[in-house]
Amino acid sequence: MKIIDVLTSAGLTGFYFDDQKAIKAGAGHDGFAYTGEPLTPGFKAVRQRGESVSVLLLLEDGQVASGDCAAVQYSGAGGRDPLFLAEEFIPIILEEIRPKLMGEELDSFRRLAGMTEALVRPNGEHYHTAIRYGVSQAILDAVAKAKHQTMTEVITEEYRLPLILEAVPIFTQTGDDRYDNADKAIIKRAGVLPHALINNVETKLGKQGELLLEYVEWLRNRILQLGGDDYRPVLHIDVYGTIGLAMGDETEKMAEYLVKLEKVAKPLHLRIEGPMDVGSKDGEVRALKALREALKAKGAKVEIVADEWCNTYEDIVEFVDAQAADMVQIKTPDLGGIQNTIEAVLYARKYGVGAYVGGSCNETEGGARTAVHVALATRPDQMLAKPGMGVDEGYMLVHNEMNRTLAILRYKEGKQRDGSRASSK
Repeated sequence: MKIIDVLTSAGLTGFYFDDQKAIKAGAGHDGFAYTGEPLTPGFKAVRQRGESVSVLLLLEDGQVASGDCAAVQYSGAGGRDPLFLAEEFIPIILEEIRPKLMGEELDSFRRLAGMTEALVRPNGEHYHTAIRYGVSQAILDAVAKAKHQTMTEVITEEYRLPLILEAVPIFTQTGDDRYDNADKAIIKRAGVLPHALINNVETKLGKQGELLLEYVEWLRNRILQLGGDDYRPVLHIDVYGTIGLAMGDETEKMAEYLVKLEKVAKPLHLRIEGPMDVGSKDGEVRALKALREALKAKGAKVEIVADEWCNTYEDIVEFVDAQAADMVQIKTPDLGGIQNTIEAVLYARKYGVGAYVGGSCNETEGGARTAVHVALATRPDQMLAKPGMGVDEGYMLVHNEMNRTLAILRYKEGKQRDGSRASSK
């Protein structure tokens, strides 16, 4: 089966592009928008609509495979590629990527994804991570359609992984509506919650961490109240470096605070993402490792999740090799081709570090569905419910795609088992 043509369509994402530089510089709120001038190149406003590009591969038998090019909410920040706008990048896909894909045999996802990942522009630059992300999704979908398989099966076969017919825990994010949206996640019985967006010391963490302590206590009580005796989700809270800001990045002081958080969270297991941001990758590795060791010395069970400065596959390898965190977030769009997410999960698991297939609220339903198949095949500890910040929609998309796929795979396994029994008689 070959690719006979490539089409594109402009789309929207499940959230927005936000100019992180302008927000940190004090951009004000005006309803759901921000006031002030953007500071990051490419932005026309501090908050603007998220855009995507669907890549459509036309196959010889009339089937159409698709993948969605999308970038994270804070595009252009922290060393990431610039703002991804459909009008700007569709011509690049059609003029430079399309000719390379037309006529290619759909014999191997790894071969084709590796080929496109290695392509460079006429000026010698690599293609935007969003392009590599979307094109690789389309290739995975195309190979699956050519082989009449699920994307999960393609990955398990090509990477020689066992097919495990169990769901992967889903992590929901509440955004700023951390109380009502936590209720939604509890009612839906999410495996991991709430993210909570603790990105300000004074208004969300508290100068001594007191506001987060109060929130965790409320959250624990709410889970026990609404969830019943048989529901014990993991608490995973992203603090965007605010604990370090409040406590001067002092390892011992941060460790003592995390022990307090852990006690308040009991009987629920607690993960804290991004406790500090020291401004460089090497520094972050050292700081997280020191904090993790301090927590172990205190007998604490709270886990540390690496996020800032842990963006690419190469970054993830460095954090894993240093054993700097209990878990790494694998932000799917930032890694480019989806094969890099696959490799990152497998690398973290190989060396005993937790893997979290994350990404961004600013993705699409197509990227979310592809991530489900990556998770079912590679078995991370959790995956993000995405896109959006409303809990319901993202959780529905990921949960339903996971259960549909598991139903298909269980049916196939049953048929195969029945066939083996019949042939042995």
